[in-house]
Amino acid sequence: MYAVIATGGKQYLVKEGQTLNVEKLEKEAGAALDLEVLMVADADGKDVKVGTPNVAGAKVTAKVIEQGRAKKIRIVKYKPKSRYTRVNGHRQPFTKIQIEKIA
Repeated sequence: MYAVIATGGKQYLVKEGQTLNVEKLEKEAGAALDLEVLMVADADGKDVKVGTPNVAGAKVTAKVIEQGRAKKIRIVKYKPKSRYTRVNGHRQPFTKIQIEKIA
């Protein structure tokens, strides 16, 4: 069974047992959470339910595995002929979740 969920301003196609990194959620590791379900389909794609915007009665349960930060990316600003150079770094926080059940 597949589902399209929405969290953190993004949409993800998920199935049971899948782990994925989403935008940071304010949950402890080991906590359970329910996610918005935009679409549900069975494994062969015959029975598809699309919500407007959410599917009524559909539920995706996930478990928080860990909170983390992504690899550092470097942001470089440079203007030629003016001796202007700035180097900045950023690590985006994320939450790693595992999809437990799609109902």
